[in-house]
Parts: sequence; structure tokens; C-alpha cells
Amino acid sequence: MSDFLTLKVEIIKNFGTPCAVVDLNVLEKNISRVQKICDNAGLSNRPHIKTHKSGEVARMQIDAGASGVTCQKLGEAEVMAAAGITDILIATNLLGAAASGALSALQSRISLKVCADNTYSISAYAEAARDAGRILDVLVECDTGQKRAGVETPEEAFNLAQLIDNDSHLNFKGLLYYPTKNNWKKTELFNAKLVELLSSKNLIPDIVSTGGTPNLQNLGTLSGSTEHRAGTCVFNDLMMVKDGFATMDECALRVYTSVVSRAGKDRGILDAGSKALTSDQGGLNGFGFIQEYSDASIHKLAEEHGFLNLVNCAVKPSVGEIVRVIPNHVCVVVNMLRELVLVRDTKILDVMTVEARGMLG
Repeated sequence: MSDFLTLKVEIIKNFGTPCAVVDLNVLEKNISRVQKICDNAGLSNRPHIKTHKSGEVARMQIDAGASGVTCQKLGEAEVMAAAGITDILIATNLLGAAASGALSALQSRISLKVCADNTYSISAYAEAARDAGRILDVLVECDTGQKRAGVETPEEAFNLAQLIDNDSHLNFKGLLYYPTKNNWKKTELFNAKLVELLSSKNLIPDIVSTGGTPNLQNLGTLSGSTEHRAGTCVFNDLMMVKDGFATMDECALRVYTSVVSRAGKDRGILDAGSKALTSDQGGLNGFGFIQEYSDASIHKLAEEHGFLNLVNCAVKPSVGEIVRVIPNHVCVVVNMLRELVLVRDTKILDVMTVEARGMLG
């Protein structure tokens, strides 16, 4: 029996299927690779924990050289703080957490960094900082093409920076960007104009933060940038393979799933559905890549069913067979799971709890 077949038997025997399995060798290589990219560009590495949602993996990233972490939710930041991490940036407008008192409660324990792209958020932050009894660092979020969050002109960003600076409970800490992969020139022009405006009022950004795994290839091209935030690169997925950042072998997480039905000649059913593989296709066709049957496709999902199209398969899987699926979008997959099984060299080593899964606040 091959090592991988033995591992599959051990996985279903101990955990059942579907089961998310992380290869520690690949995970460690991914962490090291990204740290080296940031080091070579002369930038701090502030990985986004939205992908792994784990204090354990965050500690691995810190130990490898990361300066701190990025979170998307206050609940994620609480988990990171509990893991002993104190340099935390929350890269979204935290209106709910500010209103509920959760932001002020965490800010009273550790000094957070947050971002804003509007006056409403800034007012909410000032109130939370006052309640916490600690000045809150705020970055102004700027949009240079993603059309997500962020102000769209240097003048708007300048006005928000002044508003932050004029509030005794807040500290203007810097600027936050998520540039489009193929148009960093636009971000360069935006940032140059904004820094000029800020300098006229002696406002110097301590942090100029860029983000995105696909943007790791652009590091060092934005003048004045100080750090980068990348998340998916810790595990990688089919989106990162399509983007050209990663290969299949650099995808650290696979969903082990059983073929539970072959009721038709050219079709089959997996026991991994949308609750294991996610319905978020990430702009790709199908819902994951089956490692053992590259010509098969998962063309549809129900909650607990993955629908297989086997028309193009010369050899087709049998009922009871366990296959490994690389998901399209790994971040969403991890968020749906309680735990990840850790393996090294086809040996099961441990089970890791996904501590920050489902943190919505």
C-alpha cells in the first residue's frame, strides 16, 4: 500500500470525510517564501490571518520574521491577542465592533491599528478610544482601482488624515492600499500626491501598507511603502494557481472526500458539498481540482454533495474511493471548519483548531 493510500485510510478512520488536511512541509515553505519576498523588497511582512484563522499559524509567521498580523474582524483580532500577538492591524471599517463596545474593550488591553475611509468611522473610533483610555492608531484607506473600500482621491484622504490628527483620542498612523495587480502606477501617482499634501501639514505616515497575494510580485515598486499584507499565500489555492503565483504543489491544504455514489456511467457524487468546498468559485470553472482525476470536474454543489462529471475520464473513480481536492478559494473553506488535520511526510501529526472561524464581529 502506498504512503498516500495509507494516509487516506488513516484520515477516514480517525476523522471521516470530508476532512481538510494541511501539509506542514508545504505550509512552512510558503511562510518562508513570502517572508523572503518581503525581506528582499525591504518591507515588513504583516500577513493577513483571514486565510488560516489560527493563532498557531500566526505564531509560525511571526517566528519566521513577520512584524505583526492583519485581521479583517475584531473577533479575529481577539483570537490573535489571545495568542500573544500585540501588533495587530484591522483592515476594515469597524462600525459594529465600535458600537458594541468590543473595540474599546480590546483597545484597552492592547494598542490596535484600524483603518477608515469616512468621517462616521473616525467619530466612532474616537468614542471607542476615549472609552478605552488609550489613543487609537488610524490608517486612511485609499482606493486606486479595486472599487471596494477606500477614498478615491488624495484630497479626500488628506482631509480624513487631518480630521484624525485633530482628534485628541486618535493618532494618524498611515495609509492603507490594496492596488490592482496590473496598475501599480496609479497607486504610485495617488500616493505621491497624497504624501505631498500630508507634508504641507507635517503629517508623515509611519505606515504605507499594501495588500494582496497577487501583488507580492509588485513589492518594491511603490515608493515609500513600508509593509505588505498577504493572506492566501500561506495555503494557496486554485485562484493563486490561475494567477501564476503558486503551483499545485505549493497548495498546502486539500479536502479529502469520499466518492459515495456512481449511480450513472459518467457521473458521481462526493461527500464534500458547499459546506466543505464553498460555493465561491473565485471566477473559476467548477468547484475544485481533483488531484487523482485531473479530467474529472466538480460541476455543481449541494450542501453535502459534490456532483462529478466524469465524461472525460478514461479511468473513473469507484464508490468508497477517497480523493483529494484543492479548493478554488481556501479562505472560505477554512472559515467553515472547526479543525484542520496536520500531516508531514504522509504522517498525521496533530489537529489544529480554527480558532477564529465564523468571527463576524
